[in-house]
Amino acid sequence: MSKRHSAKYKIDRRLGENIWGRPKSPVNKREYGPGQHGQRRKSKLSDFGQQLRAKQKLKGHYGDISEKQFYKIYQEASRMRGDTSEQLIGLLESRLDAIVYRAKFVPTIFAARQFVNHGHVNVNGKRVNIGSYRCKAGDVIEVREKSKQLAIVLESADLAERDIPDFLDVDTSKAVAKFVRVPALGDVPYAVQMEPNLVIEFYSR
Repeated sequence: MSKRHSAKYKIDRRLGENIWGRPKSPVNKREYGPGQHGQRRKSKLSDFGQQLRAKQKLKGHYGDISEKQFYKIYQEASRMRGDTSEQLIGLLESRLDAIVYRAKFVPTIFAARQFVNHGHVNVNGKRVNIGSYRCKAGDVIEVREKSKQLAIVLESADLAERDIPDFLDVDTSKAVAKFVRVPALGDVPYAVQMEPNLVIEFYSR
């Protein structure tokens, strides 16, 4: 499990974007960064700066994945056939914590990782407690029976701030989701524009 050393909303403020589209994001009120130097005028980013920012934004969206883990995902994507940036998104969206989040079993990606780590989720009938577990097309992800009445699960299902993408087939009443297919970039409902091509350029330097 990757450790998050700072408040998750500082990621929003540091990047100046509401990367999860949440109404509680402080970016909605304060578009400048955190800390005493947050209100300084921002200079135009270099090519390297734009690439680094794109990487930070993508990492942050998936729960601030550690650099080591994120680089391993990039390396795997680069070895696969086809467009590397599309493969990168496909690998990120195949993570169990990402699917639990997209299925709206919990309200945030951080809650999804904790929810999986605490053993509340089954994959194809077997308990899996590793957030980075790689799901395959056709896998059935289900909240365990004794966990379906948890307040976090019941409240998350009614959240209107995001929709369930069509690469998941979700039965909200039963808290069951089928991973229909590995999505492409255009299938993923990001709240802000993601630029995985710049992430690839960053690591390819």
